[in-house]
Amino acid sequence: MTLYNQITIIGLGLIGSSIARGIKEVGGITNRIIGYDNNPEYINAINELGFVDELSPDLAHSVIGSDLVILATPVGTYSSIAKTIAQKLAPGATLSDVGSIKGAVLGMLKPHIPDEVHIIPAHPVAGTEQSGPTAGYASLFHDRWSIITPAENTDKEALNRLSKFWEMLGSNVEIMDADHHDKVLAITSHVPHLIAYNIVGTARDLEEVTKSEVIKFSAGGFRDFTRIAASNPTMWRDVFLNNKEAVLEMLGRFSEDLSALQRAIRWDDGDALYDMFVKTRQIRKQIIDAGQEDNIINFGRDLDD
Repeated sequence: MTLYNQITIIGLGLIGSSIARGIKEVGGITNRIIGYDNNPEYINAINELGFVDELSPDLAHSVIGSDLVILATPVGTYSSIAKTIAQKLAPGATLSDVGSIKGAVLGMLKPHIPDEVHIIPAHPVAGTEQSGPTAGYASLFHDRWSIITPAENTDKEALNRLSKFWEMLGSNVEIMDADHHDKVLAITSHVPHLIAYNIVGTARDLEEVTKSEVIKFSAGGFRDFTRIAASNPTMWRDVFLNNKEAVLEMLGRFSEDLSALQRAIRWDDGDALYDMFVKTRQIRKQIIDAGQEDNIINFGRDLDD
């Protein structure tokens, strides 16, 4: 017996295609996967890769008969999608998502979705800077956290099934309050991405240094910022617009700490700088110890390159 009879995945980029691949690899999760994506450049690749049983040409009809529907599109599309699929969702079905903001999700979905459908937002904390159906892989969620942010009145059975779903894909599941999730992710993901976008943009606009020099002499730090800054621009635009309160709060704290570092450099306060660097170095060790990163020299790059 499978966990769900039929699953619809709306949006078959990196995360959506990885979910589909994971389902196929594990087995026992569902009898049938329906996919939908409105990007014409993706259609041929999706059909060739074969990670869905059917690629629906119609958004509304893609959810008919599914007892789990997952939105794997930028969060800015949620309201529009909800309006389109609302009347085709089966009573008792679960509607979930994979977005990296959670506080705003219920507000986007609930006005349009029938009461007999369970809305349970979720966020698999996994990904790469790549996008599209060819970028996905089945093991993307292995030993990564999937955070589920149910409302207070969420059906327990539906919540347990969704938790089991992510566990079967290899995730560690954490149940969390939506607003708390948004603050945690603001500092661990959203602000770092914003900083990366800003640093790369500053380097691009420098008049004293040519663009060719920025590229030619990129040291490890800047090079790694460009990896983050290569992430999907539509997705991150929607993240910042829909988690603005938490992001602005964390940016304020970051700005204060940055000012303290500026003062330490200006006044030759080496002790303050050293103490800061020692503390932050420990964070890296703790992340590795927690299994959230591999202790690979040079981030696993070939040192001969």
